[in-house]
Amino acid sequence: MKRTASAVWQGSLKSGKGALTAPGGALKNTEYSFGSRFESGAGTNPEELIAAAHAGCFAMALSAMLGEAGLTPDRLDVTAEVSLDNVPPAGWTVTASHLVLKAKIPGIDAGKFEEITAKAKAGCPISRLLNAKVTLTATLA
Repeated sequence: MKRTASAVWQGSLKSGKGALTAPGGALKNTEYSFGSRFESGAGTNPEELIAAAHAGCFAMALSAMLGEAGLTPDRLDVTAEVSLDNVPPAGWTVTASHLVLKAKIPGIDAGKFEEITAKAKAGCPISRLLNAKVTLTATLA
Protein backbone atom coordinates (compact mmCIF):
# COMPACT_ATOMS: atom_id res chain seq x y z
CA MET A 1 0.00 0.00 0.00
CA LYS A 2 1.29 3.47 -0.84
CA ARG A 3 -0.17 6.86 -0.02
CA THR A 4 0.85 10.16 -1.60
CA ALA A 5 0.70 13.86 -1.01
CA SER A 6 2.26 16.69 -2.95
CA ALA A 7 3.71 20.10 -2.18
CA VAL A 8 4.18 23.10 -4.43
CA TRP A 9 6.37 25.97 -3.19
CA GLN A 10 6.75 29.37 -4.84
CA GLY A 11 9.23 32.05 -3.85
CA SER A 12 11.87 32.45 -1.18
CA LEU A 13 11.74 30.74 2.20
CA LYS A 14 10.51 33.71 4.22
CA SER A 15 8.29 35.46 1.70
CA GLY A 16 7.19 32.49 -0.38
CA LYS A 17 4.24 30.20 0.11
CA GLY A 18 3.23 26.68 -0.65
CA ALA A 19 0.22 24.43 -1.10
CA LEU A 20 -0.25 20.84 -0.01
CA THR A 21 -2.60 18.39 -1.70
CA ALA A 22 -3.51 14.78 -0.94
CA PRO A 23 -5.77 12.60 -3.08
CA GLY A 24 -8.02 11.66 -0.14
CA GLY A 25 -9.39 15.20 -0.04
CA ALA A 26 -8.25 16.30 3.43
CA LEU A 27 -5.65 18.55 1.82
CA LYS A 28 -6.61 20.42 -1.30
CA ASN A 29 -4.20 23.25 -2.07
CA THR A 30 -3.88 23.76 1.70
CA GLU A 31 -1.66 26.76 2.32
CA TYR A 32 1.59 26.60 4.25
CA SER A 33 4.35 29.15 4.67
CA PHE A 34 7.28 30.25 6.80
CA GLY A 35 4.77 32.16 8.93
CA SER A 36 2.55 29.11 9.51
CA ARG A 37 5.58 27.02 10.41
CA PHE A 38 7.76 29.30 12.53
CA GLU A 39 5.34 32.02 13.62
CA SER A 40 1.57 32.03 14.05
CA GLY A 41 0.49 32.65 10.47
CA ALA A 42 -2.51 31.15 8.72
CA GLY A 43 -2.23 27.74 7.14
CA THR A 44 -0.71 24.46 8.20
CA ASN A 45 2.85 23.18 8.49
CA PRO A 46 4.65 19.84 8.19
CA GLU A 47 4.92 19.34 11.97
CA GLU A 48 1.20 19.91 12.46
CA LEU A 49 0.51 17.31 9.80
CA ILE A 50 2.91 14.85 11.46
CA ALA A 51 1.10 15.48 14.75
CA ALA A 52 -2.26 14.77 13.11
CA ALA A 53 -0.89 11.62 11.49
CA HIS A 54 0.61 10.40 14.77
CA ALA A 55 -2.55 11.09 16.80
CA GLY A 56 -4.75 9.37 14.22
CA CYS A 57 -2.42 6.41 13.80
CA PHE A 58 -2.13 5.85 17.55
CA ALA A 59 -5.91 6.04 18.04
CA MET A 60 -6.47 3.44 15.34
CA ALA A 61 -3.69 1.16 16.62
CA LEU A 62 -5.07 1.38 20.16
CA SER A 63 -8.60 0.63 18.96
CA ALA A 64 -7.32 -2.45 17.11
CA MET A 65 -5.38 -3.72 20.12
CA LEU A 66 -8.34 -3.12 22.43
CA GLY A 67 -10.48 -5.12 20.00
CA GLU A 68 -7.98 -7.98 20.12
CA ALA A 69 -8.44 -7.93 23.92
CA GLY A 70 -12.23 -8.08 23.54
CA LEU A 71 -12.70 -4.41 24.48
CA THR A 72 -14.41 -1.58 22.61
CA PRO A 73 -13.61 2.02 23.49
CA ASP A 74 -16.41 4.54 23.87
CA ARG A 75 -13.97 7.33 23.06
CA LEU A 76 -10.24 7.76 22.44
CA ASP A 77 -9.26 11.44 22.47
CA VAL A 78 -5.64 11.73 21.32
CA THR A 79 -3.46 14.81 20.89
CA ALA A 80 0.09 14.64 19.56
CA GLU A 81 2.52 17.43 20.34
CA VAL A 82 5.43 17.43 17.89
CA SER A 83 8.54 19.38 18.89
CA LEU A 84 10.64 21.16 16.25
CA ASP A 85 13.93 22.36 17.70
CA ASN A 86 17.04 23.98 16.28
CA VAL A 87 19.70 21.39 17.10
CA PRO A 88 23.21 22.46 16.10
CA PRO A 89 24.91 21.46 13.90
CA ALA A 90 22.05 19.61 12.15
CA GLY A 91 19.59 22.53 12.30
CA TRP A 92 15.82 22.30 12.61
CA THR A 93 14.87 18.80 13.70
CA VAL A 94 11.70 17.07 14.85
CA THR A 95 12.99 15.92 18.22
CA ALA A 96 9.91 14.45 19.91
CA SER A 97 6.28 13.54 19.61
CA HIS A 98 4.30 13.41 22.84
CA LEU A 99 0.95 11.65 22.76
CA VAL A 100 -1.77 12.62 25.23
CA LEU A 101 -4.65 10.17 25.50
CA LYS A 102 -7.94 10.58 27.33
CA ALA A 103 -9.80 7.32 27.05
CA LYS A 104 -13.18 5.98 28.01
CA ILE A 105 -13.05 2.20 27.77
CA PRO A 106 -15.73 0.15 29.55
CA GLY A 107 -14.50 -2.95 31.36
CA ILE A 108 -10.76 -2.22 31.39
CA ASP A 109 -8.60 -2.13 34.51
CA ALA A 110 -5.61 0.18 35.02
CA GLY A 111 -3.00 -2.55 34.46
CA LYS A 112 -4.49 -3.73 31.18
CA PHE A 113 -4.95 -0.09 30.08
CA GLU A 114 -1.25 0.64 30.68
CA GLU A 115 -0.17 -2.56 28.91
CA ILE A 116 -2.29 -2.00 25.80
CA THR A 117 -1.54 1.74 25.46
CA ALA A 118 2.22 1.07 25.67
CA LYS A 119 1.89 -1.65 23.03
CA ALA A 120 -0.12 0.67 20.76
CA LYS A 121 2.44 3.49 21.17
CA ALA A 122 5.27 1.16 20.16
CA GLY A 123 3.27 -0.55 17.40
CA CYS A 124 1.74 2.45 15.66
CA PRO A 125 3.38 2.73 12.19
CA ILE A 126 3.89 6.49 12.61
CA SER A 127 5.61 5.93 15.97
CA ARG A 128 7.98 3.55 14.22
CA LEU A 129 8.53 6.02 11.38
CA LEU A 130 9.62 8.85 13.64
CA ASN A 131 13.28 8.88 14.56
CA ALA A 132 12.43 10.95 17.61
CA LYS A 133 11.57 10.28 21.21
CA VAL A 134 7.91 9.27 21.34
CA THR A 135 6.22 9.60 24.74
CA LEU A 136 2.69 9.04 25.99
CA THR A 137 0.50 10.37 28.79
CA ALA A 138 -2.63 8.25 29.10
CA THR A 139 -5.58 8.67 31.46
CA LEU A 140 -8.59 6.44 31.82
CA ALA A 141 -11.91 8.19 32.45
